[in-house]
Amino acid sequence: MAYNRVKNIITSERLILRLFQTSDAAKVTTLCNNYNIYKNTLYLPYPYSQNDALSWIENHYDNYIQDNSYEFAVTDKETNEVYGAIALSNNKRFNQGELAYWIGEPYWGKGYATEAAQLILQFAFEEKKMHKVFARYFSSNPASGKVMEKIGMEKEGVLKEHIIKDGKYENLVYYGIINGKN
Repeated sequence: MAYNRVKNIITSERLILRLFQTSDAAKVTTLCNNYNIYKNTLYLPYPYSQNDALSWIENHYDNYIQDNSYEFAVTDKETNEVYGAIALSNNKRFNQGELAYWIGEPYWGKGYATEAAQLILQFAFEEKKMHKVFARYFSSNPASGKVMEKIGMEKEGVLKEHIIKDGKYENLVYYGIINGKN
């Protein structure tokens, strides 16, 4: 992982994680206006409009500067194409953060979520000195759990029928990792 504090980017061999720009709104809209993305995310609306994208992006920079959360576009290192998003909240009181991500359906199965999640985990522990990072996913989306396992997170529990999505109760599966323990 290479973190550039001046440019606010994190790089790997294939990816650049960077702050979203308003010029990304059209691509975000295209990727998020997809029922398969919607059904696997907690807060994403559907249908998804360009106004949804713009209102979501508008606070990212302030959140980043204020150390509240870090919302990055997952982009191709060579072409700058947006593949998805990854975020890390910063709970300063408890010295922990929540990892969340989505990758556009055309880019599923290429390892981008895992690569981006590994970068964010390193950022959380090495740059932000967090004690713990946790993540959660719907039990109906086991692929997300595989990403968490691949980056060394361990299953911590299941909150049964914890939320309602499209009128159906869903289980939330929690994973976590403690800095220096894995």
